[in-house]
Amino acid sequence: MEDYLWVLKRSELDLIREIEPERMAELDEDELLALHKRVRKARNKHVSNYRRKGAKRVAEAGGRGAARPGNKKSLLRAEAFEEALARVSDRLAEVAHQEAEALKQERLARAQRGRSTGPASMNSTDGGVGGPGLQRSHQKTTGGVKRDASSRAQGAKRQAKRDGR
Repeated sequence: MEDYLWVLKRSELDLIREIEPERMAELDEDELLALHKRVRKARNKHVSNYRRKGAKRVAEAGGRGAARPGNKKSLLRAEAFEEALARVSDRLAEVAHQEAEALKQERLARAQRGRSTGPASMNSTDGGVGGPGLQRSHQKTTGGVKRDASSRAQGAKRQAKRDGR
């Protein structure tokens, strides 16, 4: 990374200084996302400048191989921001994983205490549920509430007919 610093301008150096490990350690996930966005934007700018200048020089030099040496500074700038973006991405991935694990542990602890993050209506016991996290009791069904009611009514009708004899 230090090999590229001599080609960068002051504003670009300021952005590169923000990705030092000590500074990135102080940033939370949202701040890292903002830094990632800025570094990615700078990388895209320098890569497109490198390609654009290289394309112009191809016509002048008569070939891509002959045009490449004259575009060295643009290449170094693009590589500097490519490496910077990789470092920020790695740190962002670490922080995002830590945040996800913390959230998972919080949800598990809440579920063990019997307080789920789900809808409040799940706490009522009228639907066959004993509480959050408990499985509903099985009810024998043939495929629908109306069909079950009709079947029960027919059975009651047959029984009444037998009883009337």
